[in-house]
Amino acid sequence: MTLEFEDHPFWDFSLRVYGSADVPAACLALQERRGIDVNVMLFCVWNGESGRGRLTDAELDSALAAAETWSREVVCALRAVRNRLKGGLAPVPRDRSDALRRRILKLEVDCEHAEQLALAGAVDRDAAPAPEAGRADDAAANVTAYFCRHGFVLDDDDAARTAIVLDAALPGIGRAGMEARCREAAA
Repeated sequence: MTLEFEDHPFWDFSLRVYGSADVPAACLALQERRGIDVNVMLFCVWNGESGRGRLTDAELDSALAAAETWSREVVCALRAVRNRLKGGLAPVPRDRSDALRRRILKLEVDCEHAEQLALAGAVDRDAAPAPEAGRADDAAANVTAYFCRHGFVLDDDDAARTAIVLDAALPGIGRAGMEARCREAAA
C-alpha cells in the first residue's frame, strides 16, 4: 500500500536540501547532540529560503505545537524501533529484521512527510520576492530562534553544521558566510 500525499513545496524543498552532500550527517548530528526535530529545522530554513521571511514568536509556537506530539509519539518511536533492529535482534534472523527495518524506514519517512504537511499548515504564509542575502539572514534567524526555544545557543560545532544545511538551501553565499549569519543571529 502506497500513501498518497498532496504536493507541497516544503516537502520538495526538504528532499532537495536533505539530498545534498553532507546535509544528512549535519542534520543527524544536530538531532543526536541537541535533540532537535530536523523537520522543524528544515521548516525554519524553508520559510527564510522561500521568501516567507522570519517567523514570529507566535508562528514558531504554532509550528512547534503542530510537530511536537506527532514527532515524539510517532516519528521518534518508529526511529527507536528501527534503530533497535540495526544489526539484528534475536531470535529473529538478521535478514528478516533487516527487511523489517527497511519497511519501518519507509513508514518513518511517510510519517515525517505528514509532520511536514502539519508544519506547513500551522504557519501559512505566501512566498514573496526577496534578495538572496535577505533570505539567508531570515533562514539563519529562524533556525537560531528555534534552537534558542529548544534551550541552547549555537556553539562553533552547531554553527558549522547549521551552515551546511543553509548552504545547501541557499547556494552561492558559501558555508563561511552562512556560519557567520548563524553567529550574528545567535548574538
